[in-house]
Amino acid sequence: MLHHHLTGPAGAPPLVLGPSLGTSTAVWAALTPALSRRFRVLRYDLPGHGGSPTGLLPSPGPGRTTVDDLADLVLGLADHHGWDRFHYAGISLGGAVGARLAARRPARIASLALVCSSARFGPPEPWRERAALVRTEGIAPLLTTAPGRWFASPDTAGTPFAQQLLADLATADPAGYAACCDALAGYDLRSELYRIAAPALVVGGSRDTATPPVHARELAAGITGSRLLLLDCGHLAAERPRELAAALAPHLHQAHSGAAPPPERPAPAQPPARDRKRNPGSAGGASRSTLR
Repeated sequence: MLHHHLTGPAGAPPLVLGPSLGTSTAVWAALTPALSRRFRVLRYDLPGHGGSPTGLLPSPGPGRTTVDDLADLVLGLADHHGWDRFHYAGISLGGAVGARLAARRPARIASLALVCSSARFGPPEPWRERAALVRTEGIAPLLTTAPGRWFASPDTAGTPFAQQLLADLATADPAGYAACCDALAGYDLRSELYRIAAPALVVGGSRDTATPPVHARELAAGITGSRLLLLDCGHLAAERPRELAAALAPHLHQAHSGAAPPPERPAPAQPPARDRKRNPGSAGGASRSTLR
């Protein structure tokens, strides 16, 4: 299964934290002490990242990996720990995994937080080109450009937080990284956002160049009753751990305690009937099944 870390009281409600492309469990490390006071926090590594082998993917070859594959691996973790239902927060690709689960396996997701994420990460061609580059030349070409994509200020690249993440990127398996690029290339949840019923928080970065605030606004507009918050940060909002924790903590507490949610906005128009297929994953339970 995916490499992961568990912290927090064994009997506390479970919270799964998903990382962004190229990072590891370290991206959430600074927030974990605060979040694990009330939750059983699980941080995982994507295939080919950190301690998770690329071989966990069913078909890691070019163009085959999907966000559904990654979501199935997360469900495998939850099933292993006996969690029928869990809270989820994810950054970028990690957020896409959570959004996919919330849309297609709603009984499993107690609440959702999408951090610097998107319903569609732009056209597929650039992701396919990056996947091809990494498969051919390895991770090295990305090391000089990553800080500009990840952080709000060039000064951040010299912090211990940034240095740890860049070191994790340098050691990522090119095949696993490229497979995750393929997943991003094929990801488009815009027509399914209306399916997400879990209490949702959308966090955007005001200086995020990878998924600018317009992506956060699209998510918030498409998810009924969601809340939108913009932080002064780049693509990795975890570079502002106190601010991000201050946003996540009340959202999670409210969702778990069953407090009244904020007033809902009118639901967005649903797609044509031909797109509104019955959700095969609407039944609960901890048995593992694929999202397709």
